[in-house]
Parts: sequence; structure tokens; C-alpha cells
Amino acid sequence: MRALITGGCGFIGSHLTEALLERGDEVTVVDDLSTGRFENVQHLVGHPAFRFAIETITNETVMDRLISECDIIYHLAAAVGVELIVRDPVRVIETNIKGCEAILRIGARYRKKVMLASTSEVYGKSNKVPFAEDDDRVLGPTTRSRWSYACSKAMDEFLAFAYAKQLALPVVIMRLFNTVGPRQTGRYGMVVPRFVQQALRNQPLTVYGDGQQSRCFTYVTDVVKAMVGLSDEPRAVGRVFNIGSTEEVTIEELARRTIALAGSTSEIVYIPYDQAYEEGFEDMRRRVPDITAIKTLIGWQPETDLDGILRRVIAYFREAEPALEPHPTAP
Repeated sequence: MRALITGGCGFIGSHLTEALLERGDEVTVVDDLSTGRFENVQHLVGHPAFRFAIETITNETVMDRLISECDIIYHLAAAVGVELIVRDPVRVIETNIKGCEAILRIGARYRKKVMLASTSEVYGKSNKVPFAEDDDRVLGPTTRSRWSYACSKAMDEFLAFAYAKQLALPVVIMRLFNTVGPRQTGRYGMVVPRFVQQALRNQPLTVYGDGQQSRCFTYVTDVVKAMVGLSDEPRAVGRVFNIGSTEEVTIEELARRTIALAGSTSEIVYIPYDQAYEEGFEDMRRRVPDITAIKTLIGWQPETDLDGILRRVIAYFREAEPALEPHPTAP
């Protein structure tokens, strides 16, 4: 297979690139390096089946050529992270919607399968847990920029299904739940790398809100297996799938486990949402996926538990720590 990965220099994209190359696929990565890092794929330069283009996905001339030459598109390029959403909402909305529309339009021109990475954020603040793919969504008001990311990714999904219905574009939508692992940065508010870096420096772990909000964290290699498995299954076309762990943990407990596994002397400090993000910030109390659909179709379920994830991320940052800059929210 000839695969095109948008956002391939990102944390998840780089791991997907490695997995596809390992199984013998040809891979072209396109990334404008606005949030992705070339260092994530630098070790692949020189591989005979790897190509890399520094370009924005809205450059139609370049994308037309790249898409015409591939068999399948993994569309991972997006503006993500709560801090980025609050700080730069225009960029988030325009990047996600305009970029996705460009990929779908050109993909339809050449009838290429599109694997669209979406997010659990689309479920909003629904109280119906676990979240199933066809559940109703509950979002906050448009005056809260917090919800702009959820809406932009939901519009991506609507666009994908519209292209599938009207132009017979083969699409598969993958809703990711809190993917973590090596190469993920805490720069845009991702909690696990932020906690691990703070713990390794014996700095206070900054928990936003009361810490009782809960999440489910999935190891990146498990997520990549799900993506590849869905791309290989013809019956996945035209459907949406949750990809995530069902092991739920509060953020406060996550902080305690990170401190313990890192052997840290860090304390936990609690920062109000208004102080951490913006006045009136709203969060989800629980975010748990129902993974029945993907488990039934391809037999996928996560293999790495939370402690295993934390140990691997701690090991990764222990090796990288000398080159790290302090996180801007760290005291």
C-alpha cells in the first residue's frame, strides 16, 4: 500500500508511520511543522519507502499530486490541545475545518480511502457514560471557546459522511480517546507528559480544577494497531469507531500514580480552571468510551494498562530530560 499521512510528524502520526513502514507499506508524510516535530521522523530519512514534505495541507497543488499517488490517506493533521484551543481558537477552527475539507475534496477526486482521525471531544459534556458512537452529543455555548474544537471536529465528521453519501468517498472515522506515549509533548496542555516532566523534576504537579474529572488513557501503539486494523477491514467503511481504553482514572489519582511510579518527591497543587485556562472554562467530568463496535469488527482492545503507560512515558522522559525546557505552567 502507498499511504499518505497528514500530520505525520506529530506524536501519533510518527508512530503510525513506523508501523506502516515496518509492514512493508510506502509512506509519504506531509506536515507543516506547526505542532509536529521533524525529530519524530528524522530517523526514517533514508528509508527507501519513506518520503517527507514540509507543506500545509491546504496547498491544493501539492496535495493533489500527493493524493493522486497514494492508495489511502490517514488524515491526522489538526490543531489540538486545550491550551491551544483557548489561546488560538481561530487557528483551531480554520485548520481543522479547512484542512479536512481540502483532503476530502481531493480524495474524492481520485476515489482514495480516507481514514479520518476525530476525537472524543465531540461527545461534549454528555452525562451518558460510556460514550457510544451513535449517542447524542451535549455541548456548551458558543461563547465558550472550549467547545470550538469539539464543533470543528464534529464538522469534519459531517463533511466526511457527506462526501461518502454524495460522492461515494470511502471514509472511516476514528474517534480517539486521550492517546499517550513517547514523543507526546505537554506543550499544549496534554496532562500525562506534563505530570511526568513535573514529577521527574520534583516540581509540584499542577492539577486543574478539583482533580475529580476522569479520563481513560490509551497507549499510542495500541491506537496505531486499531487504525491499521480498521484500514484493512472493508466493512469499516462508512462507519465511526471509538478507539480508547476503558480503564477510568481521576486526574488527581493520575497525579498520585505518576509521583509514585517516578519515585518523585513532588506535591500536588490545585489550580482553578479560570486561572489555568480562561474565565468560565467548562470541562467534562467523565470521558469513557464504549469500544464494542471496534472490538466486534476487528477484535481490537487495548493491551497496555495505565501503570504500564506511565512507566514507559517516565522512561522516555528520563532519557530525554537533560534536553527538556521547563513547562510554562510549572512553578
